[in-house]
Formats: sequence, structure tokens, C-alpha cells
Amino acid sequence: MTSPSSASSPPLARLEATVHGLVQGVYFRQYTCQEARRLNLVGWVANQPDGTVRVVAEGPEAALRQLLEFLHRGSPAARVERVESAWPAATGSFVVFQVRST
Repeated sequence: MTSPSSASSPPLARLEATVHGLVQGVYFRQYTCQEARRLNLVGWVANQPDGTVRVVAEGPEAALRQLLEFLHRGSPAARVERVESAWPAATGSFVVFQVRST
């Protein structure tokens, strides 16, 4: 049986993004985590060895699109050059949004 609140919840979507530019050492991950939590998303953000930042987030598509807009701006000290994004099927495997180590 489905509860009324889950019946009205938007379907779960997934955003996977790689952010290029000056995005490490400028609090990009922390700002991304704060924004994702504000949007009630779950998933993770992590620095990558090639200097990019990787983001995997799940939640309502509208909130994920807001996060994607944020990723194009980044933290105040960041200089985002480009963002590659994909929209694979959601897995439902996250319970919080967190900063991961590389």
C-alpha cells in the first residue's frame, strides 16, 4: 500500500556531472554539498585526480536542474569552464548528500 505522501512525491531522477575549471581548493565541494542539501537531494561530490569535481545526485528533476545551474556558477572563488552532465536512471541508493574524498 502506498502512503499519500509518497504517492504525491515527484519521481526520483539522477544527475551525474563533471565540473571543469578552477574547482579544487576553492571550497567547491562544500558549497555544492550545502546547495544539494538545501534542495533536499542525496548523493555525493568528490575531487577527481584530473582536477575536475564529480557530482552524483538524486532527487526530483526540478531540484536537480537547480543544482546543475549552481554547478555552472560554483563557489565564489571557483572559475567554472564547463560542466558535462548525464541523466542516467536513478538507483535510490543514497540517503544523504556528502563530500567524498577522491
